[in-house]
Amino acid sequence: MSSAISTIEHFSQNRKSNFYYSFFSLPRPKRDALETIYTFCRITDDIVDEGENEKEKHILLLQWTEELKRSLYGVSRYTLLNKLASVIQHFNIPIEYFYELIKGMEMDLVSRRYGTFVELEQYCYRVASTVGLICAEVFGYMNEKTKQYAINLGIALQMTNILRDIKADAKRGRIYLPQEDLKKFNYSEEELLNFTYNERFINLMKFECERAHEYFRQAKACLAEEDKPLFTAARTMGNIYYLLLLRIERVRYNVFSKRIRLSSPLKILVAMVLQLRKNFPKNIHKFIRMELPA
Repeated sequence: MSSAISTIEHFSQNRKSNFYYSFFSLPRPKRDALETIYTFCRITDDIVDEGENEKEKHILLLQWTEELKRSLYGVSRYTLLNKLASVIQHFNIPIEYFYELIKGMEMDLVSRRYGTFVELEQYCYRVASTVGLICAEVFGYMNEKTKQYAINLGIALQMTNILRDIKADAKRGRIYLPQEDLKKFNYSEEELLNFTYNERFINLMKFECERAHEYFRQAKACLAEEDKPLFTAARTMGNIYYLLLLRIERVRYNVFSKRIRLSSPLKILVAMVLQLRKNFPKNIHKFIRMELPA
């Protein structure tokens, strides 16, 4: 049995994760719910990433899905999943979001390349936008359009992740950048796998970063003013990743030399600014600029 599952009851959250800086200010019941959801996502991801036997991973992912179904009746052998089922019921979260998330994780087992951005967008929706939609139900919202915010933000975050982690993914034989884009900028797979930093790579990355920016813009446009206080945690996450995107651009897209990171104090500052913004009158943005980019 994969260690991702066998150590499930002893899962220890990485307190330096972007998740922690985004959600630590939430009321305890919502924070506990989101930590349970986050743990589920991390373990599902670990099932896919750990080990070398692809067939075994498929089996484990299927078992994990069956245990999730059993948890809806309170009979999973894993306490975490039974706890997750209580969260799902309490916040009335559509179970389809979780199944789509698992399908997204499964895509990493069957696809190491993406021919078009349409294919990559579906992957981003499944592994990231679904998480946003799940979290939206926990946060609560007044405007139905806010769900589109969660979808667009998820794609923006996943695109930023992909751009930051190109080198790490290439070491595992994965290339997320669409093949059609590599061809468009005449940058070969071989160059990427050898971490070749040249003008063609810069042009390719500039194109992909602008695509991520567009999803950040679309997300921001979909978040109604009345829902902003409810989505402080999501906006914190969005702005942390937006700053990561800016940092990628600041180093001229050279993600091969070192992994792009933000310091803990900067992440805390982002969270504090948005927390302060939440406590001011809702129309203050018309008079004093307190908005972060995402």
